[in-house]
Amino acid sequence: MSGWGCPHEQEGACQRVPGKACDPGMKGCTLFGRFTFSSADKNISRRLQKNETAAEKESKD
Repeated sequence: MSGWGCPHEQEGACQRVPGKACDPGMKGCTLFGRFTFSSADKNISRRLQKNETAAEKESKD
């Protein structure tokens, strides 16, 4: 099995996004928007997720 180590992770903390735990693919991460993740939450921005949710609620009314 292979693994990947983030060069910006230090003791579980992200050095690129101060005050955040290392979470590959989060906004600010060098991987953000460049790769497809198995978690759908990391493949679309939160802003777009909110817009889609609002549109779904309007279509149900």
